[in-house]
Order: sequence, then C-alpha cells, then structure tokens
Amino acid sequence: MLLHLFRSYRLHVMLITENGGTIILIPDLPRTSPERQGIASSALLHFVEALDSQLHDVHSFMLLRHGSIVAEGWWSPYRREYPHMLFSLSKSFTSTAVGLAVAEGYFSIDDPVLSFFPDEATTQGSDDLAAMRVRHLLSMTTGHTVDTWAFMVDRPDGNWIKGFFEVPVVHAPGTHFLYNTGATYMLSAIVQKTTGTRLIEYLEPRLFEPLGIQHAVWDESPERIATGGVGLRLTTEDIARFGQLYLQKGIWQGRRLLSEAWITEATTSRNRLLVEHTMSMSMI
Repeated sequence: MLLHLFRSYRLHVMLITENGGTIILIPDLPRTSPERQGIASSALLHFVEALDSQLHDVHSFMLLRHGSIVAEGWWSPYRREYPHMLFSLSKSFTSTAVGLAVAEGYFSIDDPVLSFFPDEATTQGSDDLAAMRVRHLLSMTTGHTVDTWAFMVDRPDGNWIKGFFEVPVVHAPGTHFLYNTGATYMLSAIVQKTTGTRLIEYLEPRLFEPLGIQHAVWDESPERIATGGVGLRLTTEDIARFGQLYLQKGIWQGRRLLSEAWITEATTSRNRLLVEHTMSMSMI
C-alpha cells in the first residue's frame, strides 16, 4: 500500500455535457500537506501501518482536514479510480434523496407508509402498521422485531414492497429501534413512486453532478427500484465529497444543494432507543 502525502495543489477533471456541448471543469478536492493542516505526517504513517497490521481487506484511506485531502492511499488491487461497494453507507445517500424530495414537496416525513402503496398490503394490516410514517423508516423505528430485508429479497415473486408489509409490526412505530435495511429500501421506493424517477436518476442533477460524482451505479430489485440500503458504488473521493457536503451544512462551491435544517435533523443523535435496545439484548 502506497500512502500519498501532499504539498498543495488542485486537480481538475474535464466533463463534456450534453448541454450544447458545454465544457465544465469540475475541480477535484484540493490536496495539501498534513503539516499545513496541523497534522504530523509521522502520525499518519503510524496510523496506516496500524491499519495494515491489524485489519484485513482495507480498500482505501483518505483523510480530509478543513476541506483538503492531506493523505490518501489504496491497498492492492484497488486503485483511485475504482468504485467501491458502499454497503450500508448507501443508506446515507438514500436519506439525502428523501431530504431533497421532501424539500421539493413530493411528500412529507409524516406521511403514512401505507399511503404510497395501497395495493401492496393485501391483507388487513395492524394498527401499528397503519401508524408507520416515513420518519420511522428514516430512524429505523418501524416497530419490527426482525430486519425485514431477508423476507423481501427472498420472495419468489420479486415484490419486495409486499414482503416488507407482510413482516409483523410488533411495537408501536417510534418506540423500538431495530437496524432494518428493508426500511431504507422502502424509502427508495417512495422516492421513485412520488417523483416518477429512479433513485440514482433523481440524485444525478441534484447531488452527483454538482459534487462531480460520475458513473454512480446502484443495484436494483427485480422491480427496478434501487436497493437503497446497500448496493451503491462510488470512488473513495466521491465519498469524501459527500461527507464534506454534510460538514459544510449542504453548501458546495457557494451553492446550496441540501437544506441545513435537513442535515441538522439527519445528524442529530437519537441514541436513546439504540441504547435501550442494546441493553435489552445484552440481558437476554
């Protein structure tokens, strides 16, 4: 693994768009030396050596300080331009799409989940299912006692939405935390249903293009709905751009992409239910 430490410079990528042949220059994130940002290069080297010796299957490492990349590196066979499977980090991009769609008036986080898919709940649902709102999908407090994911993806008919609704909602939504990848798939389905656009296409002009993220790929269900909770593939620097956007409260190069109120809401700690859930599990 080769670790790159930088002096100060900025790279540029040329992107040719379909907008009348306009050529847009999208700058890469600036590179600068660790010392310029108050970080000792020796400390970074020790950190990477520790990664090498103590962890397996690390793909890449990129460190930003004050918006500048001070160190980056890739473990063989991975390279700078290779996209990486983001697994559950995909959920943060789905949540961002929800924030954008809410801001554009497509739906509210207080809308009932059943209201988007009235034909998929074929049996009489419980009162708790009827009480489930979009906000409960976002916070993974749907009231389920098991992750709905396996019940969705293993369906022979490929109808993941129906699979989600068939898992019993045991607790009142908002009272019980459970890590639930299926809930994030439902967010992806809601964005697609309300906007008429697949999730990755919805994010393209609103997030990916402004950030300079190109060639994003997202796995889909048999019904051509982005998996939402997993399956997005981006490069390491794409991820860094996304994280920096949140650190900058939704502003990118002087342009607001995402409301500060949504970022505050999305990054506010809600660990009470998580702590209670963990404590209850530890006592079993």
